[in-house]
Amino acid sequence: MTDPDPAPVPRPVLDAELAAVQAYVRLLRTARAVLADPRRSPSAVPLLSAPLAEADEALRAAGLAGNEAEFLRLVAARSGPSRRE
Repeated sequence: MTDPDPAPVPRPVLDAELAAVQAYVRLLRTARAVLADPRRSPSAVPLLSAPLAEADEALRAAGLAGNEAEFLRLVAARSGPSRRE
């Protein structure tokens, strides 16, 4: 008997997609570091502008801008419990 709902076969992650995931993770880490200290809040915008621009450009280059579901699937696969950067 075959499984009526087999698990999807993972596809290889492209270099541009990996770069987008890595840029997003850097943005998250930077945001957490900046916003963790309330005294740094006034400097948050200038400190976050470069990683935000990098993440936006990486998403566009990977063709993931506007495709949040696919992008977050890649993020989850890359940064799951068994993965560390």
